[in-house]
Amino acid sequence: MSNIIVLGAGMVGSAMAVDLSKNHNTTISDRDKTALLKAKEKCEALDILELDVTNIKHLKATIKQFDLVICAVPGFLGYQTLTAIIEAEMNVIDISFFPENSLDLDALAKEKNVTAIVDCGVAPGMDNYILGYYNERMKLTDFECLVGGLPKIKKWPFCYKAPFSPIDVIEEYTRPARYVENGKTIVRDALTDCEFVEFDGIGTLESFNSDGLRSIIFTMPHIPNMKEKTLRYPGHVEYVKVLKESGFFSEEEIDINGNKVSPLDFTSKILFNEWKLGETEEELTVMRVSIKGENDKGQIEEVIYNLLDTYCPNTKTSSMSRTTGYTATATANMFLEGMFPYKGVFPPELVGKHEHCFQYILDYLKARNVIYTKTVNLMTS
Repeated sequence: MSNIIVLGAGMVGSAMAVDLSKNHNTTISDRDKTALLKAKEKCEALDILELDVTNIKHLKATIKQFDLVICAVPGFLGYQTLTAIIEAEMNVIDISFFPENSLDLDALAKEKNVTAIVDCGVAPGMDNYILGYYNERMKLTDFECLVGGLPKIKKWPFCYKAPFSPIDVIEEYTRPARYVENGKTIVRDALTDCEFVEFDGIGTLESFNSDGLRSIIFTMPHIPNMKEKTLRYPGHVEYVKVLKESGFFSEEEIDINGNKVSPLDFTSKILFNEWKLGETEEELTVMRVSIKGENDKGQIEEVIYNLLDTYCPNTKTSSMSRTTGYTATATANMFLEGMFPYKGVFPPELVGKHEHCFQYILDYLKARNVIYTKTVNLMTS
């Protein structure tokens, strides 16, 4: 039994802490005492600790008391927090999904003899694991990930609820999207190349460009075609584009009756209520990962992994918390069992290439009823 600290008591952080507490002594930390008490209500076995990760000196001293750190802080704090954890010579599993390139910390992690496995969510995360596994076994030409978290009940106009901060969602809508086509990295605006896609059990969804490839642009440069797109109910993109084009996502302050206000702050405040996911509100996560290439028999093969996961009423855990959080806790347990002894910074595609690691993650998720179904198609030339 290991001593683990989870940094961040949000929806996903709490779900991870509860899951880890089944087999480990687990402490959940946050600067928000209310969030900590809410986590404690869900699981008496948890220890709670008020901690501000922006106090780097205190953070480093605190985490040294544990065997492993799970980092679930907001994205804007992620890179500096991960840097501090590595500097403190602590092994870490990270799901903060910060915009900076985590591989820039690889040399520091090696110097400190630390293992840092990053982007351990559903996407990025599980799609990376899948890609890494098949990259070792096929000569890949194509990778596509379609993914989205959606409310079960559609409420006009946005038909959307966010399991995390609206400002992080808006970041997905404003950050330029990178994808790879014919071996070249293409940069386009987010919310472009909208397509309708059919999914069993849901129906028609709308896909659009978002900047989700992250590390695989750098770790898998030999794959000529790679794309990640976000999924929403049809109509959502049009309404978001109206806000974006009208300046509601601008960070440039405007003067309103002598008060300086950022349109983005105003919009986030409005959308927080509109998009806030209720504690027990039913929602779902849908993902389709498609990989194509030449198998060991010289045949062109397409492998597709589908996920459709829903809110769990028994544990009162959201689907996004389950699919994101349990991928990270699977990774944590896999690491603690000594299955990945390497030092440095590793996105999941560099872990999933090891068959025993990949299978461990799938089995762990299946035991928690997060189930990926696989289909294989042989393509005719």
